[in-house]
Amino acid sequence: MQDRSLRATSAASALILALAGAFASEAYAEPVTPPRAAPATIALPAFDTIVQRVGPAVVNISTEGTTRTSNAMPGLSPDDPFYEFFRRFGPQAGPQGEQPTRSQGSGFIVSADGLVLTNAHVVEGANEVTVKLTDKREFKAKVLGVDKPTDVAVLKIDGRNLPTVPLGDPQKSRVGDWVLAIGSPFGFENSVTAGIISAKSRSLPNEGYVPFLQTDVAINPGNSGGPLLNLNGEVVGINSQIYSRSGGYQGVSFAIPIDVAAGVRDQIVAHGKVTRGRIGVAVQDLNQALAESFGLKNAGGALVSSVESGGPGEKAGLKVGDVILELNGDKVASSSDLPPRVAAIRPGTSAKLKVWRKGESRDLDIKIGEFADESVVANAGSKADQGRLGLAVRALSPDERRQVEASGLVVMDVAGPAARAGIRRGDLILSLNGHPVESVEQLRALVSKAGKHIALLVQRDDARIFVPVELG
Repeated sequence: MQDRSLRATSAASALILALAGAFASEAYAEPVTPPRAAPATIALPAFDTIVQRVGPAVVNISTEGTTRTSNAMPGLSPDDPFYEFFRRFGPQAGPQGEQPTRSQGSGFIVSADGLVLTNAHVVEGANEVTVKLTDKREFKAKVLGVDKPTDVAVLKIDGRNLPTVPLGDPQKSRVGDWVLAIGSPFGFENSVTAGIISAKSRSLPNEGYVPFLQTDVAINPGNSGGPLLNLNGEVVGINSQIYSRSGGYQGVSFAIPIDVAAGVRDQIVAHGKVTRGRIGVAVQDLNQALAESFGLKNAGGALVSSVESGGPGEKAGLKVGDVILELNGDKVASSSDLPPRVAAIRPGTSAKLKVWRKGESRDLDIKIGEFADESVVANAGSKADQGRLGLAVRALSPDERRQVEASGLVVMDVAGPAARAGIRRGDLILSLNGHPVESVEQLRALVSKAGKHIALLVQRDDARIFVPVELG
């Protein structure tokens, strides 16, 4: 009995040890590592291939000119006893007359017989322009023409079988596409930088005829006029300017689309000058509040804020408060869309506009005028009415009407909804929701009938603008 118990115990012990060993061996077994997936390979653009192919057609441009200098000393009369001392020995001393100036930029060859594109500001005021190729050849260039509104200049050098850069289509470029710049920043010739297209159709202050390409490509002084290239080695833009608080590159640069520049080139070569269309109106963007005021579902189009007297727009029937929705059947997405598209139309030709007026769309035929030294003249202005609007106003006197050549109400004090909308004292209110305003009573009546949003046409200094006001 005892032997049986012992054997049973021994057997049990052996079983326990065997199980323990099994568990132990399992617990301490080497972990099985799953096979790792091969790292994904991302092909980066072959910038070196592009540079080798098109780099020889990118040129360095150096200019020489003169600027007038003066040794006059503001604040000192010629009768002052110190005038002669400072004239001879002061920091402004030196001969009065002309002083030589030099500058550098970039450009690129677009025809084998020597047509070169660059920026207008690169050659502005130059008496002598020198174009230097990568093979060290130098040519004296003739400036065939400059177009300041687009900042494009066309040069001609005497050469044959010169290397050229193919032109691409900026319309096919997309935001996020890789782009490459070649130029001479700070005089370092044929420097290459790369980045992406950050935005398209950028409108810049005082640059209404160019829908700029915005990039994050490093651009510095000396890059101006150089090409912006896509991955096919085609020029899609001319590097023109940067946005900077320091004066140097800060990640935002702008290029003139090459189709705009090519149009300028063709006109300069054919006619020696550039002509562009105009319709004689000033336009502004709509926001949602303004769109609701005009009964539009979407804040698209170009809102007409002033119409030039006797201009093409007035002759076609355009009115202040119209929203231009389409030009020749193509949608106008914003006010910045309109000027370059109108400018591209040959003066004297007819065009079709679709406009939104008083809750409905209508078609207008317009004959495109010619841009000369266009400056849309607008006169003084701003707002009116207390109550819901929050304005204290008065009518213009006869003398004031003659001076500003307009009728309206001068804002004497502002509060409430009008103040929140940005109306200021001294503004001249011309109309409310398209209805002219000439008296306080008329303004009150219009405000009492208005809905939640209204649009005031205001004249401030020399500009007329629509201001959306939320009455609540």
